[in-house]
Amino acid sequence: MSTDQIELREVHGPSPLGGGLRRAAELLYLMASTEFKRTYFNTVLGYLWSLCRPLLLFAVLLAVFTRLVRFSTVQDYPVLLLMNIVLFGFFQEATGTSVPSIVSQEAIVRKTQFPRLVIPLAVVLTSVFNLGPNLLVTIIFMLGFGVAPMWTWLLLPVLLLVLFVFTTALAMALSSLYPRFRDVGIIWIVFSTALFYATPVLYPLQRLHGAALTLVSLNPLTPIFELARRWMITPTAPVTGGTLAIVVPIAIYVAVCVFAVWIFRREAPRIAEEL
Repeated sequence: MSTDQIELREVHGPSPLGGGLRRAAELLYLMASTEFKRTYFNTVLGYLWSLCRPLLLFAVLLAVFTRLVRFSTVQDYPVLLLMNIVLFGFFQEATGTSVPSIVSQEAIVRKTQFPRLVIPLAVVLTSVFNLGPNLLVTIIFMLGFGVAPMWTWLLLPVLLLVLFVFTTALAMALSSLYPRFRDVGIIWIVFSTALFYATPVLYPLQRLHGAALTLVSLNPLTPIFELARRWMITPTAPVTGGTLAIVVPIAIYVAVCVFAVWIFRREAPRIAEEL
């Protein structure tokens, strides 16, 4: 056959779950458990660091916002603050770690049939391993603070699932864009910091007014934290915002999830070329 008759075709890399679902699930657990162990390997406190970090941040913020900003008048504010820090800490840790996750695993990404989706999922799963004990400590603190158990506590897994899905979607999008656009890492550091203050973590939503209230109400994380407050701590907390504060966050939530799936499916086959 002459060279004029040779047809050149583009060779695509593996799909996000290249190699099969079962193999991807096995690799997911292996990577997540390995990363979890490596994080606290050779540290003095070991796994206790996963509990100390949110508690130390909680202690500092509690002192600031009860003595300087005077949030001590907010019902059960210490419990509310701790719960919010734990939940947002999971979100921030998972998304921040996921940004360079694929690049840091360059050696295995270059293997043709390695499922790329496993890498950001493993990062989120590792953060889930940290979230579990932190929530347990939070619930113990709530009981010690005098918060009475309610049947709505049974709905906590629903909130965690919603937060997990949104966090995973962002992890997928960020990790797939970073190999091509390295600016994503810097941009996300700034954006996640701004998101921390634009989410009702340090303050109850009812303390805001005007444009600030409108802006924070449109945040897709806001309904999660507001429901966590009502279902876990203060069922009598006032409802703030109208239909717009419900429809817009849901629309943004769905749009982010759809975009994450689309961009990861598009970028996954060509990630090795960008490394």
